[in-house]
Amino acid sequence: MNDSVANLAARIGAGMERVLVGAERVTLGLTVALLARGHVLIEGVPGTGKTLAVRALALLLGVDFRRIAFTPDLMPSDVVGTTVFNPQTAQFTTRTGPIVANVVLADEVNRTPPKTQAALLEAMEEGRVTIDGVAYPLPQPFLLCATQNPIEYEGTYPLPEAQVDRFMIKVESGYPQAAQELDLLARFAAGFDPRRLEESNVAAVTNSAKILEAQAAVRAVHLSDSVRDYVYRIVATTRAHPRITLGASPRAGVQLLAAAQAAAAIGGRDFVTPDDVKDLADLVIPHRLIVAPDAEIEGISAREILRDVLSTVAVPRG
Repeated sequence: MNDSVANLAARIGAGMERVLVGAERVTLGLTVALLARGHVLIEGVPGTGKTLAVRALALLLGVDFRRIAFTPDLMPSDVVGTTVFNPQTAQFTTRTGPIVANVVLADEVNRTPPKTQAALLEAMEEGRVTIDGVAYPLPQPFLLCATQNPIEYEGTYPLPEAQVDRFMIKVESGYPQAAQELDLLARFAAGFDPRRLEESNVAAVTNSAKILEAQAAVRAVHLSDSVRDYVYRIVATTRAHPRITLGASPRAGVQLLAAAQAAAAIGGRDFVTPDDVKDLADLVIPHRLIVAPDAEIEGISAREILRDVLSTVAVPRG
């Protein structure tokens, strides 16, 4: 079955390469989160393909896709839905919001107030939304992808730590290398239009049923005692690190294990290795860490501190 997962990931990767350049890490983060039943926060300056990546992924998956523009006037009911009174029948009917889809893009999620940001929490954690006291399950698979701009702070509401912790993966969408950007310009000159992906030879490579099968296969990937201990020691070391004010949560350890299972399955294996953990740690851990003020002043990032942690935690052998 893991051969099927690897083949699915390869097809997704090939499809994403037809749309994006220099975005291998973004593609990996999205694929891992999809297979491990997590969610993704994509951070990058405008014009680096954040929205395009999620649109392309949804098209390749052949599932229902919704985009929500998070603006300052967005209300929670605009996200989850509401009840509407029908004067003809004198009854209330439920109208679900755009969160009820397989792949949801929360575009510029930090532009809306915390009250509306919080509307995402139940969907992310429990796979359902509550409208007027009634719970409605979300369609499966369900993947929430949020984007934010790291350089624009005017009129934004930074995500609370508790909400950031709900994202399995945070990936940065940066500028491509020179050769990659030249390739991008050549594609545009040859007629590629990112606004019309359906006309750009990008078609579904799977469906909901096969994605659910792949998720089940990923969940069955073997986790040895030594790998579980390794993940615990990484997480615990971040909590004791002198440069960290707030270390990784227990949820971080669970999600690092889940991400490592997905990485192993993508590699065609039915067991997790320490290298799977190390390779995914920089996508799962840094956004959960709060760097101490003195380290922040020195320009030390959470990713650099994680590298220090990984260098000090002994890697299990055998």
